[in-house]
Amino acid sequence: MNLVRSELLKIRTTNTWWIFALISLPLWALTLLFNWLQSDALTSTNPADVGDQSAQFEAAASPDAISSNLFTSGQFFGLLIIMLLGIIVVTSEFFHQTVTTTFLTSPHRTAVMVAKLVAAGVLALLFWLVTTVLNLIAGSAVLSAVGLDSQLGNDAAWRAIGLNLLAYLLWAVFGVGIGVLIRSQIGATVTGILLYLGGSIGAAVVIAVLANRWGDWINNLQLLVPSLASALMVTGAYIPGNPPRWAGAAVLIGYALVTGVAGALLIRRRDIS
Repeated sequence: MNLVRSELLKIRTTNTWWIFALISLPLWALTLLFNWLQSDALTSTNPADVGDQSAQFEAAASPDAISSNLFTSGQFFGLLIIMLLGIIVVTSEFFHQTVTTTFLTSPHRTAVMVAKLVAAGVLALLFWLVTTVLNLIAGSAVLSAVGLDSQLGNDAAWRAIGLNLLAYLLWAVFGVGIGVLIRSQIGATVTGILLYLGGSIGAAVVIAVLANRWGDWINNLQLLVPSLASALMVTGAYIPGNPPRWAGAAVLIGYALVTGVAGALLIRRRDIS
């Protein structure tokens, strides 16, 4: 606990966390606006007008899916922010040249690694909590505007909110793992952004093209991309042609376990002088 408190103190005494918090607010608002427009389009479109995609449309337009989407607004950019904070939790030690002092004070490197993971998880929890409160307030208003009930008693929506918390925690682990692998703060940050944004957009386009050519089974490949697996976790309803939500959660947990263990082993063996 002393190590965890020490890591949290390092975070609180820098400007990084609130700078990222200020950045995340307009990104959340932008995502909420997009989801509002999407919800309005789904509720105002006649299923008969979508032809062969009627089954997918009806699932996406269900109250379960719409409410889950609204109550987890901001996930895409939120997970990116949390990953970057996880990276900085580690790389700031090398950037400010305090890593040697840290390990001389606490020679058990695995314990230090665990403390950094916990500290990153606390940050993830706080960011998730704030965005979830905002989503419940704004999402309920949007649902009313598109002609639906608040859905605050919807079990599917609350499951999506819980899975969203899991995604935030797991991406904090990814960030710490990347920070251990790449010591340079700039290098790790740029690499993380490119992998997240490039991987998400590129994989989504490729999978869509391949699915159009070879069939919906290609959509199962989205499980291999962590950001797409995260989005799958909070869909709120089963979309025909897509993998189930639990599969996205299982794959993401697997990635996090590998990342966390690899980071702990690497930090134990690496020369930090």
